[in-house]
Amino acid sequence: MMPKRRSIALLRRGYSPTGGAEAYLKRLAQGVVEAGHKVQLIATNKWPEDQWRFGAMTRLRAESVVGFADELEQIRSQLDCEVLLSLERVWSCDVYRAGDGVHRAWLARRREFELPLKQFVRALNRKHRDLLHLEESLFASRKAGRVIVTSQMVKKEIVDLYGYPADRIDIVHNGVPLNKFRFDSGLREKSREDLELKPDQIVLLFAGSGWERKGLLFAIHAMALCKNRKMRLLVAGRGNAALYETKRLLFWRDEPVRFIGEIADLVRVYAAADIFILPTIYDPFSNACLEALACGLPVITTRSNGFSEIIEDSVHGSIVDHAGDLIDLRDAIRFWSDASRRAAARSANIGRASQFDISKSVEHTMAIITQIAL
Repeated sequence: MMPKRRSIALLRRGYSPTGGAEAYLKRLAQGVVEAGHKVQLIATNKWPEDQWRFGAMTRLRAESVVGFADELEQIRSQLDCEVLLSLERVWSCDVYRAGDGVHRAWLARRREFELPLKQFVRALNRKHRDLLHLEESLFASRKAGRVIVTSQMVKKEIVDLYGYPADRIDIVHNGVPLNKFRFDSGLREKSREDLELKPDQIVLLFAGSGWERKGLLFAIHAMALCKNRKMRLLVAGRGNAALYETKRLLFWRDEPVRFIGEIADLVRVYAAADIFILPTIYDPFSNACLEALACGLPVITTRSNGFSEIIEDSVHGSIVDHAGDLIDLRDAIRFWSDASRRAAARSANIGRASQFDISKSVEHTMAIITQIAL
């Protein structure tokens, strides 16, 4: 146990009402308070006042990635905290939770799908250079006292790319509130009716922001290869729908792809869906995949998603080696288009997801903080 009344500071620069990192941070703060300790948040003006009820909030003025890190260094000695846990890339911290993965690894994977000119333009982008410099400080220069990652994939990247000691990296898988994300047969019919879906349609769901990274274009192409007029793809999240509408018109005159925007409560959309698909180029561990699994859906994703480490191929869903493997994606969609196969997999999916309640993730993180604070 930590000595009585330790002071913990949590760091998050931005804010999204539907963000998994924000939900995790609030649950962690609640766990710190319930354990009898003091917690504060270091953020910017983007974090709403009414979304932090656990303790003090220190707002930094800088909004750029490196500006935020610089300002943190300037006030670090003034902070009343014994452990600083950062969810952002900064110059130094006691614990860094690499929930966004490794930027250097993401850029390398992205280059596999880009033309040389686009790679050149990206290399000139100051934001990417700043993120890489911060990563080098945390990992290569060992300015992160300890690192928490969400998957074995990310741990390996940090060790291989930066030589950071493996024994200072803890794997803490993401978790979701299982009391919220669960299979609900009663909700299915109403949800499909609300979304104007026909009973005989096979509904694929893609959810998340950052559509290029998460592979929306590959999902659209793979569904087109299925040549099944009963298939529909729902796209939830934030992105440039107009760009993907243009791509969609290459395959269909009707509207099998529907963009439903950002949805705060995805439970009803999971209930309406038959298959969840996320052919991501890079994802440390997709929360949306875990939510879908908890709702009983088979999940089609790639080995570049840390989530793939917790499921078994053809049992809980399908794991494709590479986001651009359109034939494999097509075959996975066809495989899970069988209603009896989906029904048979439902209990296995729910059972697997039951091991990843967010309370376990918070408990594991608390144990790491405890160890450092002693």
